[in-house]
Amino acid sequence: MPVLNRIADFAPEMQGWRRWLHQHPELAFDCHETAAFVAERLREFGVDEIHEGIARTGIVAIINGQGEGPTIGLRADMDALPIEEATGAEHASTRPGKMHACGHDGHTTMLLGAAKYLAETRNFRGRVALIFQPAEEDGGGGDVMVREGMLDRFAIGEVYAIHNTPQVPLGHFLTTPGPIMAAVDTLRVDLKGRGGHGAYPHDCIDPIAAAVGMISALQTIVSRNTNPLHEIVISVTQVHAGTASNIIPEDAWFGATIRTFDPEVRKATKTRIEQIVAGHAAAYEVEAKIDYDWGYPATVNDHGRTEFAVRVAGEIAGTGAVIATSGREMGAEDFSYLLEKRPGCYLFLGQGEGAGLHHPKYDFNDEAAPYGASFFVRLVERAQPL
Repeated sequence: MPVLNRIADFAPEMQGWRRWLHQHPELAFDCHETAAFVAERLREFGVDEIHEGIARTGIVAIINGQGEGPTIGLRADMDALPIEEATGAEHASTRPGKMHACGHDGHTTMLLGAAKYLAETRNFRGRVALIFQPAEEDGGGGDVMVREGMLDRFAIGEVYAIHNTPQVPLGHFLTTPGPIMAAVDTLRVDLKGRGGHGAYPHDCIDPIAAAVGMISALQTIVSRNTNPLHEIVISVTQVHAGTASNIIPEDAWFGATIRTFDPEVRKATKTRIEQIVAGHAAAYEVEAKIDYDWGYPATVNDHGRTEFAVRVAGEIAGTGAVIATSGREMGAEDFSYLLEKRPGCYLFLGQGEGAGLHHPKYDFNDEAAPYGASFFVRLVERAQPL
């Protein structure tokens, strides 16, 4: 069997959990009902410890194995997205403007499935720390849990997580050693000129012209300032200015997302943005204010733990269904904060055909959950064998 027999037996129960979670999405740190549901299931399973209220609504649960040994951490994110669901499913969101469009309901279900099995069998040494995290999509809940001392408090030595991925065959695993997901930073530039009549531009200082110049020049960071072998994306995604065709506005602003992998490239990009904005502001005689938000760092897999995770995934899915060097993704993930402090691995799990992540018609494939739960279980048993 590609999944463990016992987990296959209670797969219908996992489906029930997942669909309840899907119907009750919560955002960011406000995962109160989700956390209560998770804690109730964990008590039913008979885990040894349940620690609630970490990063407001996060949970760390402990399952003791047989005999002394290290503690391995398994993480699932719990939060949803501010999207109006359009699946038409019977188990669709009951909350307007909120839905599980990234599959965190499935991630939570996979970890609950692993918890149920591990609490029953305890076929491992040491301990397992089950990490149920809020605010992956917005707020950096992983960072908050780390800063609140979770890793040291529970003596977690290594960490692992799974994210589902549509358009990849069901039950296939993908990962890569080293950087797997990018760092994400956010830029906002506010410009102040002197407004006036569109027929008399010589009496005005046009912030739109300045914004256009800056936006164009920012792309030279990619094409002329960065080594072509170092991946970088600068996407200007918002431009706001003006109210009428015959008015030159007083103000304008634009925003961008910046994605990098290399820490030096990340720092150099911010410096170059500041230089470009300042230079253009002087040339166009506008005032410029930069708001630069350092976001999630790059998600970097440990080479040794990735090799180990690939072997375990091969036991579950078969070696032909595991890609060990899948390449990097320009998306970002706050599991990166855990991997900055502890070695581990982040993997993708295929869930077959369907709408993409963050799409209003996305729905987690319940058939994928037993694969993820089985992977987590086998990972623990292989990492900390009796």
